[in-house]
Amino acid sequence: METNFFDMIILGSGPAGLSAAQYAARAALKVLVIENGASSQAFNINKLENYPGLYPAVSGPDFMDAMKSQAVSFGANFRIASINSIDKIGETFTLKTDSETFKSNTVLIATGAEHRKLGIPGETELEGRGVSYCATCDGPFFRNKRIIVIGGGDAACDEATYLSTLSKDVTIIHRKSSFRAQKAVADRILTNDSIKKVFNTVVKEIKGSEKVEAVVVENMMTGETSEIGADGVFIFVGMIPRSDLVDMLPKDDGGYIITNEKMETPVKGLYCAGDIRSKSFRQVVTATADGAIAADSAGKYIRELKGEIYK
Repeated sequence: METNFFDMIILGSGPAGLSAAQYAARAALKVLVIENGASSQAFNINKLENYPGLYPAVSGPDFMDAMKSQAVSFGANFRIASINSIDKIGETFTLKTDSETFKSNTVLIATGAEHRKLGIPGETELEGRGVSYCATCDGPFFRNKRIIVIGGGDAACDEATYLSTLSKDVTIIHRKSSFRAQKAVADRILTNDSIKKVFNTVVKEIKGSEKVEAVVVENMMTGETSEIGADGVFIFVGMIPRSDLVDMLPKDDGGYIITNEKMETPVKGLYCAGDIRSKSFRQVVTATADGAIAADSAGKYIRELKGEIYK
C-alpha cells in the first residue's frame, strides 16, 4: 500500500481533531492529522476550568499539548501542510497540497472557525498595532494600559476577565443590554470592579496613526457618539467556520456544516466535527465528543469497506 495512504485523514488539530486522532489510532487505524498552522481557539484559553474531571484548571496550550502527546502515543501521525483540494473517486479520497498527495478511506474536517471581524475603519489598518483577537497572545503587551474588549459572549467575557489581571483599566463594550455568555462567565464580569461595562453600544471606528489611540462608539439607544481612549482593542464578536475545502456541503444560516449525530455528511466517508459543525453549544468538551464520535463512525465505515462487518 502507498506510504501516503491512510485509513483516516484528519484536517485540524484542535480538540475535535486530536480527540478523533486518539480514538482512531487507539482502534488500530492508520491516522494522519494535517495541521495547516491555523491556531485552535483552545490555545487562547487562559484557564480551562469547565472540562469535566480536569481539576485544577490548566491553560489551553497545556491541555492541547497533552492531547497531542496522547494521540501520538497511540500511533497517530502528524504533518504540517496546506491542503488545496479534496476529491473522491470510488471509495478513495485524494487530498492534494502543492507538493504532495495523500489518500484515505475517510476524511474528518475539524478545521474549526476563525474570528469574525467588525469591518470598521481602523480595524485592519491597526491590526497588530493595538488591535487583537487573542488576549492570551497579546494581552501582556498592554499591562497597565487602557484596554477595550468588544463582544458579549463567552470568549469576550473570558478574555476580559483575563485582561483585568493585567490592567485595572478594562472596558467591555456590548451592543446588547446584557451579556449572552453563560451565567457563571458573565457573573465574573459583572462583579469585577476592574472592568467597566458599556451596554447598548457599538464601536464605529478604531482611531490611531501608528497605533491604537481611541475608539469611536455610538449609543444605540440615543444615537449619541463619543470617543473612548484606548491602547489595545480586543475583538470577540463571533466566529466564521473554515469550510472552504468542503464548500459544497449543506450549511446552516451561520455557514456551519450540517451533519447527523454520527458526524456524517452526505458524502460517504466524509465527517465534520468541532466548531465547524452546526450545533447549539460550542465548547471544548463538545468538540472532543464530536471527534470521538467521528472516529467511531469512521472506524465502522472502514471495517464495512473491508468486509469485516456482516449485516
